[in-house]
Amino acid sequence: MIFADPAVAAVMADYAARADADMARMRELGPAGYALRDEFLLPVGAEVGAFLHALVMGRRPARILELGTSYGYSTLYLADAARAVGAQVVTMELADYKQAHARAALTRAGVADVVDWRCGDAVAMIAADDGPFDLVLLDIWKELYLPCFQAFAPKLSEEAVVVADNMIHPAIDRDHARAYRAAVAASGAFTSTLLPIGQGIEVSVKWSAGNPAL
Repeated sequence: MIFADPAVAAVMADYAARADADMARMRELGPAGYALRDEFLLPVGAEVGAFLHALVMGRRPARILELGTSYGYSTLYLADAARAVGAQVVTMELADYKQAHARAALTRAGVADVVDWRCGDAVAMIAADDGPFDLVLLDIWKELYLPCFQAFAPKLSEEAVVVADNMIHPAIDRDHARAYRAAVAASGAFTSTLLPIGQGIEVSVKWSAGNPAL
């Protein structure tokens, strides 16, 4: 079991139940459901969540940046592991009602105190932070992947890890995913691997100064 703390496990069970209910509703709505996507949990899923948790436990980052708090599903995985290794999670979200839901859930889980909650424009908030970031989860609206990458790349520590979700699915976001992957490759500063788990994640490790423009 990933979550040793019963309070964390209970909140994750609530998330799992909501994810199942949301998935059923999305199937009923069909293509019309895309317009209502802000109402759905849209989680990274248990496989990716477990991967993120293990990555934090193994990498032991001091500062974790999550771009896209949403309703807090992935934040819970990150925060539980962050508490174990003495890390801080800086999570950024545009929708205040989503982050309020996430904050309430993580408070119930007892891990909200390791999270720095920031609400607003992600690119502006990244620019206002001095860094460094040791691990980044990029799971925001896909058209923001590239500008967010350009904003946080200069603030990554050496050997920082960036995990980008939705690199394979959904198909509607594939052009944005490819633009992001191309930019990471063109920077010359990362070694990357595409993993076919969940909706597809790209894991990139910073290994050099790379492109001085970043």
